[in-house]
Amino acid sequence: MLALSRRWPEPEADYRRWHRERAHNDFGLGAVRLVRVDTYLWVANMIGQHGMRTGSKGPPVRYDAIDRALTEVGRRALELEASVHMPRIGCGLAGGNWGRVEPLVLERLSACGVQVTVYDHD
Repeated sequence: MLALSRRWPEPEADYRRWHRERAHNDFGLGAVRLVRVDTYLWVANMIGQHGMRTGSKGPPVRYDAIDRALTEVGRRALELEASVHMPRIGCGLAGGNWGRVEPLVLERLSACGVQVTVYDHD
């Protein structure tokens, strides 16, 4: 998220506003908001984790929420005739396992005809 925020501040600002006003909107596990940052470029803010740190209930990643969010991202990508470019979502600070996330990406995006590129960052 840091690299995105440096280049386009709008998605982070939108996410913070969405979270701040959560009592009056759909902010919650599995929710998605698309933020347009350029003519043909959108950023999807997806809620795929609960909390920020690993605790007694394990890591914050929630695979069912990622699954629901990817379903919506796939629907919107098809609608926009867009491809999806992303890091290994849910596998950084959220503590997820790519072996569990990748099948969701394949099923919810690739199998529906959405072109997907996954990037590895240092």
